[in-house]
Amino acid sequence: MKPLLRLSDTISLHSRLLIPRLFLSSFSLSSPTAFQIPGHKEVRAPSLLSNQRFLCSCARMEEQFESFRQQLEESGGVRERIRAVAMEIESCIRFMHSSLLLVHHSLPSPEVLEKAKAQISTLRDLYQRLSEILRECPGQYYRYHGDWRSETQTVVSLLAFLHWLETGNLLMHTEVEDKLGLDASDFGLDIEDYLIGLCFMANELPRYVVNQVTAGDYDCPRRVLKFLTELHAAFRMLNLRNDFLRKKFDGMKYDLRRVEEVFYDVKIRGLAKDAKLEGTQPSDS
Repeated sequence: MKPLLRLSDTISLHSRLLIPRLFLSSFSLSSPTAFQIPGHKEVRAPSLLSNQRFLCSCARMEEQFESFRQQLEESGGVRERIRAVAMEIESCIRFMHSSLLLVHHSLPSPEVLEKAKAQISTLRDLYQRLSEILRECPGQYYRYHGDWRSETQTVVSLLAFLHWLETGNLLMHTEVEDKLGLDASDFGLDIEDYLIGLCFMANELPRYVVNQVTAGDYDCPRRVLKFLTELHAAFRMLNLRNDFLRKKFDGMKYDLRRVEEVFYDVKIRGLAKDAKLEGTQPSDS
């Protein structure tokens, strides 16, 4: 025989059956509806409008990041093409530098200089390829500039050193652009790259002077000292910040001091009795 239900059990069972009905009858998809269970806090049901706003926000977010993905892929493709050309420039630089190393071991000969100059036409073609790539991205020169900057600085130093060996004069900024086929209005030579390249070139001169004196050219220290003194004075006209260019310029005075020491040593020993340095003064310490 089944036990009889007490009155309290009947009320409890009725409440459990009634609560889901209250919840379903109170829930609305058109607007948030509040309902309250006795002994509990008020509960607010989500609305269809809030769900639509959430889906709209997700769609906008996905659209934005999809646009970012396309832009990054396009930028990555451009960088890969630029770096491929930069690697070819670096290979050309190594060949040119190995040719110019011979001037440190003997007196400069036309054959050595011509071998180095033969690479200029190759460099010109490579910079033309860079220019064509950048034309596809107007206004993005400095966005990708770092991908070929160090190679360009080395190119400037080698061209300036080669030009000085031939003429004894400084290779001007516009002359570098002409040698490389650059157009200042489209794809020009950055001024800082040019100046840093000159600093790199100045780093080579003390070694060159010592080797030339060893080879018997006792007038070389005078010529180099005159050139470096004028170049150092020209750099002092610039108001340089505390960046990489400033550090390279600060190092130039040590190159100048080393050349001065060689020049005065040659002069004191009487190896170049007629050597006279006009218009130069010792560098600042």
